[in-house]
Amino acid sequence: MTESTTDFDAVAEGLRASVPFVRTLGLEFVELAADRAVLRLPDEPAHHNHIGGPHAGAMFTLAESASGAIVIAAFGDQLARATPLAVDAAIRYLKVAHGPVLAEARLGRPAADVVAELDAGKRPEFVVAITIRDEAGTITAEMTVTWTLRPHRG
Repeated sequence: MTESTTDFDAVAEGLRASVPFVRTLGLEFVELAADRAVLRLPDEPAHHNHIGGPHAGAMFTLAESASGAIVIAAFGDQLARATPLAVDAAIRYLKVAHGPVLAEARLGRPAADVVAELDAGKRPEFVVAITIRDEAGTITAEMTVTWTLRPHRG
């Protein structure tokens, strides 16, 4: 496997620039590596639900954004020939969250396998698993997002 040449700071800045809702929620990029992304939703009253915790929609956006960050980090070198698109998402809210929350996203299969399918002329699909935790480490939600790399039409 080749060494990744992805500029992870550029990925974070690119997502902030191209996805206005990331800026609206003030999502923070805590960690971005080839194998995982961690984003943080700060505790803002404007993002609260009726019981004072982060709104379910804000948590969904946090997790989906973390999944998008790992997709760009893993497949940024494929963007000239394919567009990453979310196909499906499912979230389970497990515990009431309070305060800031963190979403950790990981690819569900090796990036090389996905690229091999793209090389073979297929439109690969792959799952990203996301765990949302409060700052004490308690898991408050789990999400999966199925992504595809849609080849550009030539």
